[in-house]
Amino acid sequence: MHVPDGFLDAPTSMATGAAAVACVGISLVKARRELDDKTAPMAGLVAAFIFAVQMLNFPVASGTSGHLLGGALAAVLVGPWTAVLCMSTVFIVQCLLFADGGITALGTNIMLMGVTTVAVGWLVFRALQLALPKRLSVVPAAAGLAAFVSVPVAALAFVLLYAVGGTADIPIDSLATAMVGVHLLIGVGEGVITFLAVGAIVAVRPDLVYGARRVLARRELEIKPRVVA
Repeated sequence: MHVPDGFLDAPTSMATGAAAVACVGISLVKARRELDDKTAPMAGLVAAFIFAVQMLNFPVASGTSGHLLGGALAAVLVGPWTAVLCMSTVFIVQCLLFADGGITALGTNIMLMGVTTVAVGWLVFRALQLALPKRLSVVPAAAGLAAFVSVPVAALAFVLLYAVGGTADIPIDSLATAMVGVHLLIGVGEGVITFLAVGAIVAVRPDLVYGARRVLARRELEIKPRVVA
């Protein structure tokens, strides 16, 4: 979903760039509440993992391929504000060093694949946590479902941006069908990878998973003191 230079007109690219700067700035302030001696090292590892996995593509359909976006995964592991910083760092490095996504479209890519996937993924994850039993075993499943939902929503957000400032005469309904259809399939891969990654960490160190903190806190509150006769 990396948007290259020239897909969107200058006003739209400038608007998404300004929005990206604002989101990163707010995240820099808000992330202080999430970062601690456990989250800070995890943030670096999460950014490195997402950067590496995004380099790996898997076949989708009709010759197209997809890769992990990672917004929901990052949000569940290190918190939504820190996740925005992780994702933004990944896209900046990809753009400047690997020419993956245009420089003028950097703000667009941060907003679509970073901010949108993080926000949607985290909101869906928290909604599932509220609706489902408060168990550690639910955390990976909720993360996987949240990741699945975040991908086609990000694709739809691109379609909306293209409707506003697209530079080619492409029917919006055809673009929406193609983008959302393919990214629904990519979302399946995203959900599976997220489920496996979060599940692996929860199985050995659930205290390192930001999204599991409420479950762990609830478990600690339910522990009853042992009475010795």
